[in-house]
Amino acid sequence: MTRQLDLFGSPIPGQGARHEFPSLAPEAQCHADLARRLPPGFYLGTSSWSFPGWRGLVYAGSHDASMLSQHGLSAYASHPLLRAVSIDRTYYAPMDRSGFQRLASEVPPGFRFMVKAPAECTTPYVRHAEGLETAANERFLDPGFALERFVLPALEGLGPACGVLLFQFPPQGRWRAGDGPRFASRLAAFLEALPRGPLYAVELRDAPLLTDAYADVLREHGVRHCLGVHPKAGPLARQLEVMDATGPGPVVARWNLNPALRYEDAKQRYAPFNRLCEEDPGTRAALAEVCAAALGAGQAVHVVANNKAEGCAPLTILELAREIVARS
Repeated sequence: MTRQLDLFGSPIPGQGARHEFPSLAPEAQCHADLARRLPPGFYLGTSSWSFPGWRGLVYAGSHDASMLSQHGLSAYASHPLLRAVSIDRTYYAPMDRSGFQRLASEVPPGFRFMVKAPAECTTPYVRHAEGLETAANERFLDPGFALERFVLPALEGLGPACGVLLFQFPPQGRWRAGDGPRFASRLAAFLEALPRGPLYAVELRDAPLLTDAYADVLREHGVRHCLGVHPKAGPLARQLEVMDATGPGPVVARWNLNPALRYEDAKQRYAPFNRLCEEDPGTRAALAEVCAAALGAGQAVHVVANNKAEGCAPLTILELAREIVARS
């Protein structure tokens, strides 16, 4: 059938080739048995879902990043193992309630989102174009801003699909990172003003802030430390000590980056993120152990992996699930 043209020689809107929305790769169904062996309350996923390199692993056919970003979530969420995803873009700009509602409408019951708070909540300074600090950020640890622009829109928009509300603190600057008591005090005042009930987690990118005072604040407010596998986050062993000091509760972890690489180096080295380039069995074993222990104690577990951890986040999640099942 010949495509009709308008007076200017362009195809008439609505006619012509139709875009095929992403669907789940048939190969992914082979993990259904492994998924059935994982206990309830175990939420594994990745940081975002818009990677064309996941063809055959998550998605059937070829789709560009834009198509996957807009229409790939429902296919991603039908993967047997991927019961969660991290919404990272909210770190750069807040999302309103309707945006969260749209995402929640695309996932099945039992799926969970990990949502990052806007950087305005967790960055103490304002930078100019060259990256240097110019002024203090008035919204840093402002509970009113966090509640209005992050907590309430996420809770109301996502509903039961809201899993973890994550406050990721980027590097705070040398002198701030060296003043652990002051940071813990400001964090305590911030958490005190937030409503109780949601699962909040805090991730640090300054190892010196992993103090006993920090652990005390989290324990007193029922907030979890997010185990962050990242060169700046501090040794996982120390983070596990802090997590244990906060008492029993859900496990929240983000396997972010190969500890030997910078983000841009890992991105260039691992693209197009379709295979495990550099496996990290030590980190996998440590996370599997803490996850298996939590699941055995009846606690929920939320773990997301990034492509820059080992090269391919879905395969990182697959191998982690296998090790947890083996330990369970």
